[in-house]
Amino acid sequence: MSDRWDIIIINGRVVDGTGNPWYYADVAVSGDRIARVAPKLPRERAARIIDARGMVVSPGFIDMLGHSEHSILRNRTAVSKVTQGITSEITGEVSSAWPNTVAGEEPRTPTWTSLDGYFRHLETTGVAINLGTYVAAASVRRAVMGDAARRPTATELARMGDLVEEAMRDGAMGFSTGLIYAPSTFFTTAELTTLARHAAPFGGGYASHIRNEGDSLLPAIREAIAIGNGAGTWTHIRHLKVNGAANWGRMGAAVALIDSARAAGLDVTADMYPYIAAGTGLDAMLPTWAQSGGTDSLLVRLKDPATRARIAADTTGEWWQPAARVMINNARADSLAGYEGRRLDEIGRMRNQDPYEAALDILVADSGGTSAIYFAMSEDDLRLAMRASWVSVGQDAGAATPAADGLGRGHPRGFGTFPRILGRYVRDEGVLTLEDAVRKMTSLAAQRVGIDDRGLLKQGFFADVVIFDPASIRDEATFESPQRVATGVRYVMVNGEIVLDENGITTKLPGRAIRGPGHAR
Repeated sequence: MSDRWDIIIINGRVVDGTGNPWYYADVAVSGDRIARVAPKLPRERAARIIDARGMVVSPGFIDMLGHSEHSILRNRTAVSKVTQGITSEITGEVSSAWPNTVAGEEPRTPTWTSLDGYFRHLETTGVAINLGTYVAAASVRRAVMGDAARRPTATELARMGDLVEEAMRDGAMGFSTGLIYAPSTFFTTAELTTLARHAAPFGGGYASHIRNEGDSLLPAIREAIAIGNGAGTWTHIRHLKVNGAANWGRMGAAVALIDSARAAGLDVTADMYPYIAAGTGLDAMLPTWAQSGGTDSLLVRLKDPATRARIAADTTGEWWQPAARVMINNARADSLAGYEGRRLDEIGRMRNQDPYEAALDILVADSGGTSAIYFAMSEDDLRLAMRASWVSVGQDAGAATPAADGLGRGHPRGFGTFPRILGRYVRDEGVLTLEDAVRKMTSLAAQRVGIDDRGLLKQGFFADVVIFDPASIRDEATFESPQRVATGVRYVMVNGEIVLDENGITTKLPGRAIRGPGHAR
């Protein structure tokens, strides 16, 4: 045992990530590891003492659904993450950092040619938080067959499987899908099961933004479970939600379905974010067939009067919501900036136009790049999902620096998810206990993706630590001002180095790649 510790955190209420009741203890850190957790440690052995009186000391939070694979290379201090207490992120939902063979992916000229190369680039660049990733269906499909809507040939499917295996050997957490987005939506259940089988031998799972979160929610959950089970691995459902007012109240059936699968011995879990509005592309409201072939093909269809009329008449897109529940969020074209923050019904009145025709015009004028906020969920469904023991937390947003990186307005979840749960749903409403909320944010997440040395305040674990004020922690971001930084998180430590302290964000960049279990094989 070392004669000296780098830091001792004293007088704090330790919520250790297990879900057990809090207790008073000191936490000693030496190098990048937690050295001791004990009721009283000798202060004279510490190079620095942090007094956490009145605060909670917990493991660093693990964001189960981030999109930082590229944005963190621009926003290395990860302000939006660190100020929430996030010390690790799992990314790779709709697309992944590798394969990166499609023109236009960021960075424009990637320097890596493998997932291992990406991880090495990440650590060489220097970032504030740890990051792990899945390998995404869209990325392997585009690497082999571009945006084609057709079925893959046997040779193409085998090549995709080889790419999945290559990513797993380099440390991917598993195989992931975003099934409302082209080109992933063109995969069949059988094809996805085949690809997921390539992840299973490496300990990787199947994680999915399921095919439908509205009218066909239950069949979509069943499909995800069938894919994971058919591949011989675990299943994780991304941002569990119920879309559309006509479907509100169905969360109980969704939770019961997953509980039933678990009772039958199937390893199924989910994550969620604590908002009743989702954020994605404005084009997500369009039917799948209209998006075949990628953005360029979509724009051609929208400019053809006959095809455009067919698109406007086809309301099968999952995100086709009442106009008053759809808000334009980010527009790339300067000429469209006046529509940001406005609902489609208001925009229709401004333009003296049907609001959905206005939406199609905006997509054309913005080259398909417009994003939107969809106010499509209910608080009752949200609270019910939050209480499920197998639901962790994912904010569905990449690392950002307020108004500094050209990413536009964004969704408030990007700056507020974890403090919102701890403030509103734990302290103010009592939906969760403090201990269970922290468990969901730490050890449950680590357990899901096989991280065996983070997620607990335990001797020998990496020193990812958050100190927050349970009385004042809260989200400040709103849909009107989505980049307002949360309050109440006082200190954040990543791998033993302080990245947030009483003076704000530090310049430390101690984050590391988190490689999945297949990397060691």
